[in-house]
Amino acid sequence: MIELRPLRQFVAVAEELHFGRAAMRLAMTQPPLTLAVQGLERTLGVRLFERTRRTVELTPAGHALLEEARRLLRAAEALPHAVQAAALGHAGRLRLAFVSSIAYAALPLWLRAFREAYPEVQLQLREATLDVQLVAFAADDIDAGFVLHAPGAVPPGFAALTVLSEAMWLALPEGHAAGARTTLRERDIADAPLLIFPRAVTPSLYDAILAGQRARGLTPHVAQEAIQMQTLVSLVSAGIGIAWVPESVTRLQRPGVVYRRLAGTPVTAETSLIWREPAAPVVQRFIDEVRAQIDAQKRPRAQRRQSRPA
Repeated sequence: MIELRPLRQFVAVAEELHFGRAAMRLAMTQPPLTLAVQGLERTLGVRLFERTRRTVELTPAGHALLEEARRLLRAAEALPHAVQAAALGHAGRLRLAFVSSIAYAALPLWLRAFREAYPEVQLQLREATLDVQLVAFAADDIDAGFVLHAPGAVPPGFAALTVLSEAMWLALPEGHAAGARTTLRERDIADAPLLIFPRAVTPSLYDAILAGQRARGLTPHVAQEAIQMQTLVSLVSAGIGIAWVPESVTRLQRPGVVYRRLAGTPVTAETSLIWREPAAPVVQRFIDEVRAQIDAQKRPRAQRRQSRPA
């Protein structure tokens, strides 16, 4: 085990190539410095300097040690800041999962703002549906996640911040007979085969969609299931059926697909950021940043302009 003090003393001698000047730099006398370097050489089992009465030169082993010693000393100097920053949530690692639909909403904005506010935090992002996230939470593989669910149906056992509430829209093949309408009626989709995500992916929203169709007098006919919203939209483009998607997904413009609302009270989906309590400092920083971004977007546009720095 090599302590830091002998390394600092060695680096001073290596940089000065003079024991007297190095001793003055270290505010010590020369004999203890000489003994310290000799002790380091004995510990390592190599000669670090070639010494004559007039010169001090580094040996090949000394050159090799110099680079490593400098690196270790820099790391030691940075250690208190790194530990304190991690304790405050200003540094560290945040393992964040998200459902694909939030990527079409404000997630890019939130991530950019968080990275700018906390550049020392390493973000590890993972696209995952609710069922996959629950397994990852149980295995301690993620710290927080954005999940899609029916209103009020946050998974039990989690703290949550609802970040988005939006109506579900219908994705139709472009050639669908009702595609010319801006708002659909029940009879427009009565016989259309339904494309939907598996119930395991988000059971509360799956049940809400089918219950909503039944409440309108429609008998859902599930033709195909797909996990990702992008895949559902692609299947719609292929003419296989229609699909319910969150309004944010309508920003995904795919050839052969049109998006329409259904008349009447819409089925609503919520997206929430979930985590386990107590939240780690870095998780709490992310929660606070997302909440701040949401609050900022709620302010009137004129007020937001005034709050921007000149």
